[in-house]
Amino acid sequence: MSARTLPLVFINLGGEMLYILDQRLRALNTSEDQSETGVWSERDRKRVLNDVVGIMFSKSFMDELLKPQQLYSHRTMKTVLTRLAHSSIMRLNPASMDRLYELMIMAFKYQVLLSPRPRDLLLISYNHLDAARAFVRDTPAVLNQVDETHRKIIEVYSRLSDGEFQLLRQTLLTFLQDVHTRVSVFLKNQIQNPSGRFVLMMSGPVPAGVDVPGLIRTFDPRGREVGRSEFPPGGTYSGSVGEGSFELSGDRVLRLGQNLYQAERPEETQTSRTPGTQLDRTNPLAKEELNLLARLMGFPGKSGVVPADWRCLLPSGAPAEQAAIFQVINIQAVQDEEAASALARIAGQFTDEEAELENPSGSKGDDLLAMMDDL
Repeated sequence: MSARTLPLVFINLGGEMLYILDQRLRALNTSEDQSETGVWSERDRKRVLNDVVGIMFSKSFMDELLKPQQLYSHRTMKTVLTRLAHSSIMRLNPASMDRLYELMIMAFKYQVLLSPRPRDLLLISYNHLDAARAFVRDTPAVLNQVDETHRKIIEVYSRLSDGEFQLLRQTLLTFLQDVHTRVSVFLKNQIQNPSGRFVLMMSGPVPAGVDVPGLIRTFDPRGREVGRSEFPPGGTYSGSVGEGSFELSGDRVLRLGQNLYQAERPEETQTSRTPGTQLDRTNPLAKEELNLLARLMGFPGKSGVVPADWRCLLPSGAPAEQAAIFQVINIQAVQDEEAASALARIAGQFTDEEAELENPSGSKGDDLLAMMDDL
């Protein structure tokens, strides 16, 4: 098991969290002011993203995260990310957080599976860092935190050999192997089966520095080429599109790690598919079905609670056994200052019951969780 896996997991899952929160807050942003109860303004969206990115890339937290250590369990990782999501004025109920974690994990699993080379995991991480940088571009202090973290990642991981990156990738695949949640973004674009497993297409450009398969060359003992033969490669491959930039800024070339939830986007990866399709708009019938279900169940009546379902991310026609996964989920959030202050105090504390449930015998992750409470 690689001892350098945890920082990449946290950065990539945190980046996917930012994409989802941004998408949901934009969907609820129907007013430029706060005159309508339960509507998130553009200012609220920016505040949430700035707060989350600021905690995520704080110096003390990243210094602790970058120490060589074993990868955490899913339970511990979800607890850390829950504290991160609650670091601003927004609160998510347990069902929302469970669904959010599933979406983050599946997006990251897709990226790891389709990574052309183990070292390209860095490019995926850099795409998430670039996105975080774009979210906070108007806040210099937080932007500097992201840049500093990026420099540390470059310093730590640029020294690793190809073999160490292969071990890192295998550690990630072991961590992700039992997760098969269906996501409508993947289902609509036919890159995930109804079983929840991804479709790995045998086509597209090969990784940088790799020849297109289909040719066998034979050499004599002196190293001279003495013959050539061809074989069917089993797919339609093309030459490499070039090496992505591993620097602080530049063209990453690889598209894995970019925002999946934009209304219009390029194909997910250049190595996994033939010409991609743009993300379809939400099925109107599915939206009405979910809205009807929400009305029948009834929204919470408390002032300031935002009924935000995840309908744009959920596939229609889910089987009965998946009903618990694809139910309408509400983001519970409070807008007024007094309640926001109370939530901020709550977000900085763990109850003894939560700590005992998560870590009955002093398991890994305590240092990071305690550090997040102090930020």
